Amino acid sequence: MQEEVLLQMRHIEKRFPGVLALNGVDFTLRKGEIHALMGENGAGKSTLIKVLTGVYQMDGGEISVEGTNISIRSPQDAQNKGISTVYQEITLCPNLTVAENMFIGREGGAWVKHKDYEKRADEILTHLGIPARSTQQLGNCSLAVQQMVAIARAVDMNCKVLILDEPTSSLDDKEVNMLFDLMRDLKAKGVGIIFVTHFLEQVYEVSDRITVLRNGELVGEYLTEELPQVELVAKMIGKELDELSNLGDTEEKEHKDSEVLYEASNLSSTDAMPFDFSIRKGEVNGFTGLLGSGRSESVRAIFGADKVTGGSVKIKGKPVKITKPIDAMKNGIGYLAEDRKRDGIIAELSVRENIILALQVMNGLFKPISRSEAEAFADEYIKVLNIKTASRETPVGSLSGGNQQKVILARWLLTHPDYLILDEPTRGIDVGTKLEIQKLVLKLAEEGVSVTFISSEVEEMLRTCSRLIVMRDRHIVGELKGADLNQTQVMKTIAGGEA
Repeated sequence: MQEEVLLQMRHIEKRFPGVLALNGVDFTLRKGEIHALMGENGAGKSTLIKVLTGVYQMDGGEISVEGTNISIRSPQDAQNKGISTVYQEITLCPNLTVAENMFIGREGGAWVKHKDYEKRADEILTHLGIPARSTQQLGNCSLAVQQMVAIARAVDMNCKVLILDEPTSSLDDKEVNMLFDLMRDLKAKGVGIIFVTHFLEQVYEVSDRITVLRNGELVGEYLTEELPQVELVAKMIGKELDELSNLGDTEEKEHKDSEVLYEASNLSSTDAMPFDFSIRKGEVNGFTGLLGSGRSESVRAIFGADKVTGGSVKIKGKPVKITKPIDAMKNGIGYLAEDRKRDGIIAELSVRENIILALQVMNGLFKPISRSEAEAFADEYIKVLNIKTASRETPVGSLSGGNQQKVILARWLLTHPDYLILDEPTRGIDVGTKLEIQKLVLKLAEEGVSVTFISSEVEEMLRTCSRLIVMRDRHIVGELKGADLNQTQVMKTIAGGEA
């Protein structure tokens, strides 16, 4: 690995009203290096990236590229200086074609030299192994393919510095490996890559160095090979991880004697193949499988989020009909959806308004929750879940991802559900908040709430679930519990189709 400094940020400061978001932060990126930028939500990672890409103007400090001090006035200015970014939230245009998305804003725009763009786009897509055509409308592509197109667009800009902000959050294992191969190729060509992710295993698989931020300040820069994972997490959250290591040591509860709370037979929807499923009172179980295996489609069918096309459901032994979300809610079921931006928060509304939303829907339009009640509810859950917000009236869209997730959790906890479905509740959030959510799940179970927990991180599911339903190709291919509840058996079951 070359040691020549490519990018240097010194003493960077950024202030917002009442908040010092970055306090004298240093960051150094070398040529031909993959450098992981780590920290909890709110640590300053996104702010530092936005300063580097011209989204924010810094209030202090200096930036140099290849030894020359530069001023970055806008994202276009950053791009012109060889700094390209792929953000966690896809920022492409779903109504345009793949080629138009890859070349819009360059060389006269998306509507110039269509055939040349399409030919070049197809070459890039083929080279990267992306299963899309240049003429295909982006909105018709899967979320994973859209993410790969965003990466392809950035890579094709002859960039010196490539910033990847949670690029793997929507990718399956094969696509992650494809991206890592691409990153290594770019590294070999001297490109410096800033890699932001919450997947610790990925950091150790592909990065050369790690810089840790906490509360807007620099904790330190480390060689990846010299920083054990447990120490990295401790530096990120500012304390030792005895809590995390002990989280999975709780005595296994199979709930054999507990009442069956929810039971579905041959349940199906427009997107879910027929399946049988049950959960007992106070049990934490989960659906696991690769991206596209049918995990999310199954729980959406349980909640009535997709059109139910067949099957029967019993709650506490009594037949019920759940064909839409309000039916599920009135039967004591809450559902935190996989995509919090699309199906969870209402960004323009306040924290208070977001928290009371589900309860208000259940009460109906003619029984409005009073302002004083709403404020009391919001204050209670802000405190209980340690939601970091300036006030209950802060627009929820301005909160960090982890705190947005806590707001949605508060929304469902306020309805006092008997059965709570959490689909990817810890995706894209920091280690400390992940720990809080996992502990909350186990606490709810102790209080008698049944929880179905879905996570792309198998280790996280093993720490929280006493039973795993394994899916492949939208079918249940196994069920694991007891001694079989380990990562090896999960992988074997996914691969072989049987426990």
